[in-house]
Amino acid sequence: MLYPENVADKLGFSEIRELLKQECLSSMGRQLVDRMQFITNFDLLNKLLLQTSEFKEILLNDSPFPSSNYIDIHYLINKVKVEGSFLTEEDFFSLTLALKTVFQTINYFKDKEERYPNLCGLFEGLVIEQKILKEIEQVIDPKGKIRPNASVALQGLMRDISTAENESRRRLDHIFKNAQREGWSADGSLTIRDGRLVIPILAEHKRKVKGFIHDESSTGQTVFMEPSEVFELNNKIRDLEFAKRREIIKILTSLTNEVRPYSPLLLAYHSLLTKLDFIRAKAAFGIKIEGSLPILKKEPSIKLFNARHPLLLLNHKTTGEQVVPLNINIEDTNRIVLVSGPNAGGKSVCMKTVGLLQLMLQSGMLIPADSFSELGVFRKMLVDIGDDQSIESDLSTYSAHLTKMKNFVEQANFHTLVLIDEFGTGTDPQFGGPIAEAVMQVLNQKKVKGVLTTHYSNLKMFANNTEGIINASMLFDNTNMRPLYMLQMGKPGSSYAFEIAQKIGLPEQVLKLAKVKIGNQQKKVDTLLVDLEREKKQIYDMKVEFERREKRLTELLNENNKLKEYYEENRKKLINDAKQEAQMILKNANKLVENTIAQIKESKADKEKTKAVRQKLDEQQQKMQVKHAPVPKNEAEPIQVGDWVKLNDSETTGKVVEINKNNAVLAIGELLSVVKLNRLHKTTRKEIEKVARSQYADYQIKERTSFNPEIDIRGKRGEEALYDIEKFLDRALMMGLNSLRIIHGKGDGILRKLIRDYLKKYDAVDQLEDEHPDRGGDGITIVSLR
Repeated sequence: MLYPENVADKLGFSEIRELLKQECLSSMGRQLVDRMQFITNFDLLNKLLLQTSEFKEILLNDSPFPSSNYIDIHYLINKVKVEGSFLTEEDFFSLTLALKTVFQTINYFKDKEERYPNLCGLFEGLVIEQKILKEIEQVIDPKGKIRPNASVALQGLMRDISTAENESRRRLDHIFKNAQREGWSADGSLTIRDGRLVIPILAEHKRKVKGFIHDESSTGQTVFMEPSEVFELNNKIRDLEFAKRREIIKILTSLTNEVRPYSPLLLAYHSLLTKLDFIRAKAAFGIKIEGSLPILKKEPSIKLFNARHPLLLLNHKTTGEQVVPLNINIEDTNRIVLVSGPNAGGKSVCMKTVGLLQLMLQSGMLIPADSFSELGVFRKMLVDIGDDQSIESDLSTYSAHLTKMKNFVEQANFHTLVLIDEFGTGTDPQFGGPIAEAVMQVLNQKKVKGVLTTHYSNLKMFANNTEGIINASMLFDNTNMRPLYMLQMGKPGSSYAFEIAQKIGLPEQVLKLAKVKIGNQQKKVDTLLVDLEREKKQIYDMKVEFERREKRLTELLNENNKLKEYYEENRKKLINDAKQEAQMILKNANKLVENTIAQIKESKADKEKTKAVRQKLDEQQQKMQVKHAPVPKNEAEPIQVGDWVKLNDSETTGKVVEINKNNAVLAIGELLSVVKLNRLHKTTRKEIEKVARSQYADYQIKERTSFNPEIDIRGKRGEEALYDIEKFLDRALMMGLNSLRIIHGKGDGILRKLIRDYLKKYDAVDQLEDEHPDRGGDGITIVSLR
């Protein structure tokens, strides 16, 4: 329950609704936005929120979702239900597009149930019947026109009409050429009047050509005549056209009868598209406002971390400003938050942010707050914001407020969220303050939760001494006299009335008189609040600085621990490797000494042989010393003519064609360049080819993404248009595209004929056809490539 009825307007939810409509792809999605409700059922709300969150994941991290042809087919289904009715070609075409979107969507979620369980739940029990689409496509072609072979009778009629039209045109051309030779015809060509093909004849020669005059020019000098020779033939064509129309209606009626039994299933498909469009729009809007899914609780409570007002966030994005985040906790121990502070300090924005985010969440939308925020489900939202005085109802501002307070006290309970702006204002503070205090006491006894804003000192004192109510204030920089728009829980705030008045420039005499009139006790309270505010600001700044230093210290400790772990790990490994290597050296040395002693014994201390054996031992020791000595840095092999090289700190490669002292002449493609030898290092042909393939792949990707498969040559001369089309076709073939669009306009059809005759010479061109009438007709040529 929402009270009053205009809560959506008061909190800004109506604007959110309009922005959400802009994200919808269809009219039915926008209608669903208009029907959004305040949901109090926990299970239903949880499911809707999870669906939106899953769709956000799709939009951000999954393959592109089918987002075309979200067509409202509800009116077509109602039309199908009526016995004897039939859908037109355009109706069936719209139905085909919608069905294709449905089946593409179903296929998209195939094998994704584990990843998107709540979205896949939309398809539970839905029958997938592609037979409907197949039946329609047998009759309706991809352009939305009935196929010529939809029936044997239609095929015969089409053939007869074509034959008759060709014969009529042939005879008419003959008569027209004869009239031109005789000088009877006017300037111009064959044209159509009253749906009949006619020839222009000068009025003074109209008796010389037998036929029926359909029209004349504005001057009366030219008449448009249908020769009698083709009159009967044209009548035959007209009769055949009527017969063709009757046959088409017969085919469409038969197809409609075949589709009629599927009406309930078509309604289910329509409902699916509507829901998907609505959920997709909520997810897309959630991305725009940096929204996330908070932790949903069954019991009413609010814990918001880094929450931001969505409308303020969108507005600041355009200006580049930052929104100060809101942190607020409303729970059983602190049920009512009483926010005080200076005017224009952000009290109302704070309260509206809480109300708007709760309303958005309970409408199934993501909210701009950290995902570890916690929001419960409220059954009622009671809101008092703004001036609701009514001339019709004879209500003053204060009377309107009191009427709402009466309803609040009567209706509020544990599951209610109350939002009241400028609590107690509108009448004499001497009486308004106590009444507001009494209302707040009753609301607190009913254990409601809410946010109230006020300037009244008695309410701040009451909140300070009452369990369940907590003071909060909007921080204010009283040095620079500017609001900080940050909520501080636990302490009331000063209105800074005198400080702001002094900054504005109110005369000192007025300020002194005002201070005398407010009384010593009130002045002491306000001064105490200002001092508390100043101390609170200092403590807050110290806290921020402490947190910053603590964070930096933690980072340094973590970095130090990682370095220590790395050092310990590598030290143990190096020691272990060194021990193994030393054991191997010792083993080899012992073996060598033993062999030497054995050889000396065998030679019986022969001086020459002993000398030779000792020399061999020395050589082995030198080899071992060299082998286990520290390895110096490898010097680069000298670069020679014919080597493939690469520039240091660059991907540029080339082949050395000449070396002159410290310089090398490189062949880089077709260019020759002189480069210092110390700027080069050797590479391999295989690596060169790898880089070339990578660069070519990048080029292909760049070309594909920048290439537009559509060219507009309207207004160009024939030779210029053909030259542009030839370049356009060559690039398309290189890209491996299958279809192109050439926009040439209608006019007299000269440019269209020139282009099509030219394209027919290309072996790579498979088919040429007109665009769909709704998208340009014969003013655009669709080119299908082999």
